[in-house]
Amino acid sequence: EGGAKEQALLPHVPPQSPGSSSQFLPASQQCPDPPGGVSKRSGKIVERLLCERAPRAVLELGTYCGYGTVLMAAAMPPGARLYTVEPNLQHASVAEKQGRGAEGGAVQVELIVGRSEEVIPQLRAQHGLHSVDFVFMDHWKRCYLRDLRLLEEHGLLADKATVLADNVVFPGAPHFLQYAKTCGKYRCRVHRASLEYCRAIPDGIAELCYNGAR
Repeated sequence: EGGAKEQALLPHVPPQSPGSSSQFLPASQQCPDPPGGVSKRSGKIVERLLCERAPRAVLELGTYCGYGTVLMAAAMPPGARLYTVEPNLQHASVAEKQGRGAEGGAVQVELIVGRSEEVIPQLRAQHGLHSVDFVFMDHWKRCYLRDLRLLEEHGLLADKATVLADNVVFPGAPHFLQYAKTCGKYRCRVHRASLEYCRAIPDGIAELCYNGAR
């Protein structure tokens, strides 16, 4: 369950059922310093790449309290769609509340409550997502490689899709990085960043460009 930090943000949020999804639009393009999740340095990298690539379909794995979701939606082109996946009901409820109340909006955002390994295989059939142009991973680091392989296996990565993975240096995702650099399907680089909780700890965000199945 969510900790006191998350619950203190929005204590009166109604829970959702596992596996459910809700439509919500970011209420604001501005957000206070995040209680966790995306660091400001990583956030700037995500914003810049979204503006450069102008993706039509974006997948976020790890909504947490919605800070990254709001940040990405603000940087996406009008008419684009953002699917964000969060397994924790408390966090998902806070994220939904974060974006509730906005009427209209240039970007459609769908919050999907569920485990990524269960949601990814159902994205096409249950959510109408046939391919994704941009993926942002900021969930459990040990799941990065598994979920990347699932996206490949289910044919969800568009040609030249961008995959960003946060915190690949600390706490680290060595198997994910090794696969991305050696499998021949991606061009891979790591942008320097710092840990969101302590700027003195070096970190990095991986940028992968998908070259298609080989």
